[in-house]
Amino acid sequence: MSAKKSFVLRIDEATYAALEKWAADEFRSVNGQLEWMIHQALKEAGRMKEKKETSNEKSGDER
Repeated sequence: MSAKKSFVLRIDEATYAALEKWAADEFRSVNGQLEWMIHQALKEAGRMKEKKETSNEKSGDER
């Protein structure tokens, strides 16, 4: 796993409450939800390289 960079994010209370509820609904922490949202947005915008599949993932073999 690659190293993670930490930073401060300031958002209003209503936005945080909505984010907290969404994260709970998805069984994630708020931090995990933000990471997922950012990853999805980058992927959809074509700004993130896709991970290459391993030979096990290609064949459907999950050990």
